[in-house]
Amino acid sequence: MGEPEHTDVVVIGMGPGGEYAAGALAEAGLHVTAVEERLVGGECPYFGCVPSKMMIRAGNLIAETRRVPGMAGTSTVTPDWSPVAQRIREEATDYWNDKVAADRFEGKGGHLVRGRATITGPGSVRVDNQVFLARRGIVINTGTAPAIPPIQGLAGTPFWTNREIVQAEQAPESMIVLGGGAIGCELAQVFSRFGTEVTVVEALPRLLSFEEPETSDLIERVFTREGITVCTSAPAERVGHNDSCFSVRLGGAVVTGSRLLVATGRRTDLAGLGVAAVGLDPASRVIATDDRMRAGDGVWAIGDVTGKGAFTHVSMYQAGIVVRDILGQDGPAADYRAVPRVTFTDPEIGSVGLTSSQAAEAGLRVRTGLAPVPYSARGWIHKAGNDGFIKVVEDADRSVLVGATSAGPWGGEVLSALQVAIHGEVPVATLRNMAYAYPTFYRAIEDALADLS
Repeated sequence: MGEPEHTDVVVIGMGPGGEYAAGALAEAGLHVTAVEERLVGGECPYFGCVPSKMMIRAGNLIAETRRVPGMAGTSTVTPDWSPVAQRIREEATDYWNDKVAADRFEGKGGHLVRGRATITGPGSVRVDNQVFLARRGIVINTGTAPAIPPIQGLAGTPFWTNREIVQAEQAPESMIVLGGGAIGCELAQVFSRFGTEVTVVEALPRLLSFEEPETSDLIERVFTREGITVCTSAPAERVGHNDSCFSVRLGGAVVTGSRLLVATGRRTDLAGLGVAAVGLDPASRVIATDDRMRAGDGVWAIGDVTGKGAFTHVSMYQAGIVVRDILGQDGPAADYRAVPRVTFTDPEIGSVGLTSSQAAEAGLRVRTGLAPVPYSARGWIHKAGNDGFIKVVEDADRSVLVGATSAGPWGGEVLSALQVAIHGEVPVATLRNMAYAYPTFYRAIEDALADLS
């Protein structure tokens, strides 16, 4: 092992937040050493946000053509997946390229090291046989990996995770999806629209269990209508596999498919990172931080490992706070009251803040209001594909919204108005005394507010 190399900051993990923080600190004149084991840019541009949304866009176009009057239910042509796979390979690579991203960081004065990082003490990080000593500290942005459940028979089979499925060059004849969360639901619907016979298996009583119950009812209803089989309250007990087929035993039933997608959540590996060397709990699932993203003396954490939402926008938001803190700049502390999340199914599910049950569990006096999108003016005009609703959650004692769901066409975009209302603690009376553009989908917010009870 050679002599230790001195640096100002070591950033472990070059996902979106880590890349931003490392680049910003380097541009500010610090000596920054960034360590990345896999790809600069992290999960999002290669296996997550970008390719999956390209897939979803293609699937949604197919769904729209089938909604044209006179064509719905009459087409027997199975769409070809190959052009979508080619577009992902070509356009996603153009959008975000590992070498280009690495060169861009180094062009800002940063120093990129390829390899697996291990924290060996305060300010000390080892990569292979090289040790880096950080004068100011370490920023942890190691993200998460697909969590593989310990189901009997699963290990050793050629199952897919989100990383393999975005590389698929052909749509399988049939597919079992283990997990009814956002990733499982999004990809189940995409491949169903490309002719794959899909079965979604969820151990909990409903799909998208972290969202409002109305959301789960909506998605299951849409999936059933589109021919997707939904099995809820169905923990997988055993997986079997031969050359052409997977089987999953669910109690007394067995479901089969030519492919198996495992979408049962994400996991961290804090023990493998060596966090115990800086006084953090290696057995914990997340790294606890204060409102400046400090996890300890000279240690900051951002992104998935903080447990504040496995979203690119959370990682980027936290990275900005870390940069200011390391540079000694003033600025607002972390505030998670209005963190948005979107499940890009069709209908799209946008949510922000607390669900009604979370608000009640927090001791708030809760009032809710709900407006079905099909009964709004724009929903009525839209007709086919207008499934959805807007639900608002009010803290009745303060008369402000603390949560909301926007489900429907462009649900994530409609969500923006609700996020501003929650983040800014805009009084409900003020929201009611506004002119909402007619006829828009977001105008249904007015109806949801009127329904508060």
